[in-house]
Parts: sequence; C-alpha cells; structure tokens
Amino acid sequence: MSAITPDQQNVLLDKILVERSSHRQFKPEFPPEEDIKGIIHAGLHAPFAAAAMGETENYFREFFVLKKGSKSLRAAASLIFEEVMATASNLERAMERDPELRTYARGFANRLAMIKKMGQVPGVGTAPYFIVVAERKGFPPIEQQALAHCLENMWLKATSLGLGFQLVSITVQMADNPAFCALLGFSPG
Repeated sequence: MSAITPDQQNVLLDKILVERSSHRQFKPEFPPEEDIKGIIHAGLHAPFAAAAMGETENYFREFFVLKKGSKSLRAAASLIFEEVMATASNLERAMERDPELRTYARGFANRLAMIKKMGQVPGVGTAPYFIVVAERKGFPPIEQQALAHCLENMWLKATSLGLGFQLVSITVQMADNPAFCALLGFSPG
C-alpha cells in the first residue's frame, strides 16, 4: 500500500507536467548511472502496439546510450549534422521552386540555418548523454506513435529527477542512414 494518497500523487504529477520543458543547454556533469537507467526503464513502460508487432521472441524496442566525449557519440554527431545539412540543402532547393512551401517551411529553414551556423545539432554531443530509441516497424506501421509514448515517459522521468531533456527530431530521419544504423548495430529502416 502506498503512503501517498491519490490526491498527493495528482499534485506531484501536475508539478512534473508543469515543470517539463525542453532544454538546450546542459550542465557538464554526468548524471548518476542509476538515473539514466531509471529514464530508460520509464521508456520501457510506455504503451506500444502489441498487435502490430506480431509474434516474436525479440524485444521490439532498443535503447542506445551514447556518452558525451565517446568515439561513438562523435561519429553519431557528425552523421546527424551531415543529415541536417542535406535536409537544409534539399529544403532550400524545394523552397526556391515552391512559393507556398517557402511560406510554410520558413521557420524550419531558419532553424536549420541556425544549426548550420552553430556547426552542431543541439543536444547531440552537448548533453552528457544522447539516447537513441529504436522500435521495430510492424504492421500497421505505427512505431512513431509508440516511440512518442516512450519519449514522453522518459521526459517525465527526467523531469522528476531534476534532469534536462531535449527531443532531437532529426534522429527519426537517421533510421535510413546506413552509417548511423551500422554505428548502432542494426539494419537501416
């Protein structure tokens, strides 16, 4: 039996939800390993589409923890930055041809230009850890929705531990990058 009442739990949850925010700058200290394990554990408890996964003996979700300063994170950061630059170039060309896209995508194009000027993707190599979560595609293909639940749980757990958290959306595009997938040890897609 919990010593915390439902009303107290509700107050704590509301506090965590209000305090949750995206961080762009991180302290240089590494959080305790137990905290990182707790964040991953929270991701493991996220809902997923069991019917879409089908029958399997292999777990459908994997976590890759890359530590700041490690060779693997330097390689990943370089590959991710290259992907951002390719995305920026492709978007610029498309915006030149399509005035409607130019209006619609201006904010995103400006963000990509800022990243290009910085020379790095915020959160990738600037935070103590970069955690990549991969989920096997199923049918119907709803792995992105399941990953959203996973990341939400992880973000709430990080907030409850007083740690910063930042989503790095370009990571989704890395699923088809052969070098990035090889770095993590799985096949593209």
